[in-house]
Amino acid sequence: MNREEQVKQLQNNAAWDVIIIGGGATGLGAAVDSATRGYKTLLVEKYDFAKGTSSKATKLVHGGVRYLAQGNIKLVKEALRERGLLLKNAAHICHTMPFVIPCYSWFSKIFYGIGLKMYDALSGKLGLGSTKILSKKRLLNTCHK
Repeated sequence: MNREEQVKQLQNNAAWDVIIIGGGATGLGAAVDSATRGYKTLLVEKYDFAKGTSSKATKLVHGGVRYLAQGNIKLVKEALRERGLLLKNAAHICHTMPFVIPCYSWFSKIFYGIGLKMYDALSGKLGLGSTKILSKKRLLNTCHK
């Protein structure tokens, strides 16, 4: 990629529907959304794409479950709200993905069970459904279907 050639191409084609400055997680997501909706989209990034991806922007996509253990309820609620809105408004570019937390003791089962039930409650109307606690046997049966 030659920067000078790219700048010349931009000068020859000055009509854009959407111009996005910043190619971090948010900028790239906005560019994909815009382009898939048929808009002529220009994404400008000073450095490499995703070099400046902010930790806050990427936390918002996954819902910030690890910040619950740190007691950062405000950030978790914000992240869950943003995640829910993304799934509601941009279902064509994002989707849910189940995850499994293995528990090797009764204490960890109770700790994660209570924490994830709190997480479910904090998500409110934009939640993904209720957390399920599965036995090893039930998990393996679910995965092999």
